[in-house]
Amino acid sequence: MDASTPAVVGPDQGERLWFLGTTATILIDGARTGGRYGAFHGLLPFDAAPPLHSHPQDESFYLLAGEVSMWIGDLPERRLGPGAMAFAPGGTPHTFRVETETAEMLVLSTPAGIEEYVRALGEPAQRPGLAPQGGPRDLERIAAVEQELQFVRHGPRPPAAAAPGG
Repeated sequence: MDASTPAVVGPDQGERLWFLGTTATILIDGARTGGRYGAFHGLLPFDAAPPLHSHPQDESFYLLAGEVSMWIGDLPERRLGPGAMAFAPGGTPHTFRVETETAEMLVLSTPAGIEEYVRALGEPAQRPGLAPQGGPRDLERIAAVEQELQFVRHGPRPPAAAAPGG
């Protein structure tokens, strides 16, 4: 993958997916950028949190709305609000937890690849807004996708968050 093509993605465009209880809209993928980077917008509900994990790609998070607690490598826990940006170098264990009713963030994968994890485990969103909560999760499929894309789990998700405002 060495060819890239110009692109402009409007506010209602992108590939909107329900992804493990969140809504992710893939804006630019590696096929478009020659593998240089991928980008998606995440809309996440209160207490959404992935397990402590790493992957080969660098991952950057730009918080657009809401607040999250972020853990990256040996850095102490940090609470981030709108306008904050966090960077997890490839191979560095990291996670986050949504502390407000919702959070929105732009996630960048350099090189591309993290958006393929979202695509592999997501399903087309049936409507705008948050994904429906609950439902079965195919743990074997998640494990297979993680192995294929070199995602490594280092621990569980962070403990549950305190209710917003409480």
